Amino acid sequence: MPQEDHLRSVAEIRYLERRRLKSGAAGWVLLAGLGVSYVISGDFSGWNLGLAQGGWGGLLIAFLLMGLMYTCMVFGLAELSSTLPTAGAGYGFARRALGPLGGFATGMAVLIEYAVAPAAIATFIGGYIEALGLFGITNSWPVYLVTYLVFMGIHMYGVGEALKLMFGITVIAVLALVVTVITLVPHFQAANLFDIVPGDAAGAGRFLPMGYGGAMAALVYGIWFFLAVEGVPLAAEETANPKRDMPRGIIVAMLVLLVTGSLMLVLVPGTAGASVMSTSDNPLPEAIRTVNGPNSVMAAIVNYAGLAGLVASFFSIMYAYSRQLFALSRAGYLPRWLSVTGRRKTPWVALIVPGTVGFALAAITGDGGLLINIAVFGATVSYVLLNLSHIVLRFREPHLERGYRTPGGAITTGIGLVLALVAVVATFLVDVLAASITAAVFVVFLAYFWFYSRHRVVTNAPEEEFARLKDAEASLQ
Repeated sequence: MPQEDHLRSVAEIRYLERRRLKSGAAGWVLLAGLGVSYVISGDFSGWNLGLAQGGWGGLLIAFLLMGLMYTCMVFGLAELSSTLPTAGAGYGFARRALGPLGGFATGMAVLIEYAVAPAAIATFIGGYIEALGLFGITNSWPVYLVTYLVFMGIHMYGVGEALKLMFGITVIAVLALVVTVITLVPHFQAANLFDIVPGDAAGAGRFLPMGYGGAMAALVYGIWFFLAVEGVPLAAEETANPKRDMPRGIIVAMLVLLVTGSLMLVLVPGTAGASVMSTSDNPLPEAIRTVNGPNSVMAAIVNYAGLAGLVASFFSIMYAYSRQLFALSRAGYLPRWLSVTGRRKTPWVALIVPGTVGFALAAITGDGGLLINIAVFGATVSYVLLNLSHIVLRFREPHLERGYRTPGGAITTGIGLVLALVAVVATFLVDVLAASITAAVFVVFLAYFWFYSRHRVVTNAPEEEFARLKDAEASLQ
C-alpha cells in the first residue's frame, strides 16, 4: 500500500507539472492594464448598438445600472481573489462557496462569455479595417483568421511578454479616447442625444424613444462598456502578490472604465447624433468626421488607434478564456488534455480550441450584435453566481483569512446579484432565439458534468484543494 501511495503521489506531481503556469509575471499596474485591456474595445464599438434598442436615455439608464452592478461585483471579486488566488478565478470562488456543480456552472458561463466575446470583437476589427480601406478588404473573414492566428501565437510565446504587449496596446487605445474627447467636446450639443423619433411603446418619449422595454433591452449594451473586467483574477497564479495586487488592479481598472465609458456615451452621440451612431460599425471616427470632414486627420488617427483598442480587448480576452479553460480542464471538469502547458508554461491547447470556435462563429455569422448578446448571456449567468458566492462565503466562512474586505460586505454584492438577474432577462428581450440556444448549450454542459466529469475530478488541483481545506477545517470543529 505505501508503494501504491508513492506511485500515486508521483503521478499526481507529474500531472500538475505538465499544467503549471509562470508565476510572478504581473504586479498591480499590469493587472489594472489587463482589466482595462479586457474591456476597452467596448468604448470603440458595440455599445452604440444600444442606442437602436433604447435610445440615448435608455442606454444612459443601462450604463448607470450596469456600472453599479459591475462596481459592486468588482468589490466582491477584489475580496475573493485576494482570498482564493487561483487560475480558476470565478470557478474557484464558486467551487468553494457553492460546491462542484456551482463551480462548474460558473466556469462554463465564464467560458461561454470569453470564447464568444473575441468573435464579436473580431467583427468590429473587420469593420474598422474596412472603414480605413486597408488591403481592399470587403469581406472580413480573412481579418478574423489572421487576428486569431497572430495573437494565439503571441500568447504561446509567453505570459510576461503578452501582458506587457497588452499594456502597451491599451495605452495607445486610451490615448485615442483622449484625442476623441478633445476633438468632440467643442462640438457637443445636447439636442443630438435625443434625435431618435419616439415610437408608440409604453413610456415612449423624447428621453426613452423605445419606451421602458427599450431601456431594458439596452442593458445588454450597457454591459458591453464593462464586459470581462471580472477576468482580472484569472491572472492570480501568474501574479507576484495576489493578496495585495489583485484588489488594487481590478478596482483601478473599474474606475478607469467608468470614466472612459461615460465620456464616450455622452460625447459621441452628442456630437454626431444618436440616430446615426445607433448603426455605426466605427462610431468614434465617424463622429469625428461629422465635425471635421470626411478627410479628417484626427478621425484617421482615432480609427487606427481604435484598432489598437479592439486588438487590446481581443488579445486580453483570449488570455482569459485560455486560463478559464485551463483551470476547468486541470481539475478534470473538462477533458484533461485541454490543460497541457508548453515549454514556456503557456496553455497552448486551451488557446487553440476556443479560438477555433470563436473564428468559426465570427466567419459564419459576421454579426457583432448577435455575438454580443450570446457573450452577455454567459456573462450575466456568471455574475449571478459570482455575487452569490461572495455572499455565501461571507455568511458561511466569516473567519476566512481575507487580504481585502468588500465595503458594505454582502449588501454590496447583494445589489450586484439583483441587477445581474435583471440583466439575464434582458438578453432574452434583445434576441430570444440566440439567448435560448446559448441557454440550451449551457444546460448540455451541465449534463456533461452531472453524468460524466464529476466522477473524474482531479482532487489535487488548486481549486479543489481549497475546497478540501474547507472540508477538513469543518471536520475539526
